[in-house]
Amino acid sequence: MKIAVLAGDGIGPEIVAQATKVLRVLAKDGLKLEMEEAPFGGAGFDASGDPLPAASLKLAKEADAVLCGAVGGPKYDALPRAQRPEQGILRIRKELGLFANLRPAIMYPELVGASSLKPEVVSGLDIMIIRELTGDIYFGEPRGRRDNARGEREGFDSMHYAESEIRRIAEVGFLTAMKRGKKLCSVDKENVLETSRFWREIVIDVAKKYPQVALSHMYVDNAAMQLVRNPKQFDVIVTGNMFGDILSDEASMLTGSIGMLPSASLDANSKGLYEPSHGSAPDIAGKGIANPLATILSSAMMLRYTFNQDEWAYRIEAAVKSALAQGLRTADIYEAGTKKVGTQEMGDAVVAAL
Repeated sequence: MKIAVLAGDGIGPEIVAQATKVLRVLAKDGLKLEMEEAPFGGAGFDASGDPLPAASLKLAKEADAVLCGAVGGPKYDALPRAQRPEQGILRIRKELGLFANLRPAIMYPELVGASSLKPEVVSGLDIMIIRELTGDIYFGEPRGRRDNARGEREGFDSMHYAESEIRRIAEVGFLTAMKRGKKLCSVDKENVLETSRFWREIVIDVAKKYPQVALSHMYVDNAAMQLVRNPKQFDVIVTGNMFGDILSDEASMLTGSIGMLPSASLDANSKGLYEPSHGSAPDIAGKGIANPLATILSSAMMLRYTFNQDEWAYRIEAAVKSALAQGLRTADIYEAGTKKVGTQEMGDAVVAAL
């Protein structure tokens, strides 16, 4: 199993190092894999003037899966849009055809006290948010700036979806729901947006193939409220790129910290890019205090979804639970009565549990 490792920027190299350390322990125990690193994001720009260098893209295409850190930082904010680190992520998703983003939000019993919501609201929470990743307003054309009819400057972006794009992400949603609680909530803004009206029509049509799944629809503003009010009403959520971007970050805080949220971005053949849901956190980069668990759990998702190695994935997940059960906490999930540890110590604890 060949894995391209793109550590990225900020805390990316620190947290990815802990995930690769975990994978190497499994390799010693019989898991056959090889890993190769390449610069990406701001590091890619520093190396070759491109956030997605040609050599890094080549490695990603040749690999069976990609393990990624986070990208970006203040030093790159003044760059032209095409050279910004975030464009590296958008481009690699497009180049690899990674259209389905899976973000689980799971409430570990040990972290109930770390959530900003009451324990009774989040205890037992287990949501899967499926976000379409290669369409919508982030990729729509035309976009840009212009002078309007009044001679005033304005910026504009285009939101649109092709029928095939909606159908394939809806299929992922229904198939995922079939393996879970057979409940799927499609989130849109059908009362305002033509794109969303079209989205809903196609999702309803796809639903005919899955009569076992209870399909519901919710406006995105209401969904944002309901995630805080009564999150356990949801099982699987499917939605577009922009709405999914926002809702999945909101859902992360239900679990105590965005540092606990892994993600998988898959193509039609389950090749995937695996990364934590959080950003590069340049303010704490190099301090050794970042939470590596989202990245470690992303590597478990990689073993499960791309390589169909459920037993190895479970071992990682069980080791993470073991570390938490010992009372070990990075700063983002620390609470009174637990032991605060750094990035490497948390990684070491997962390795020890393995």
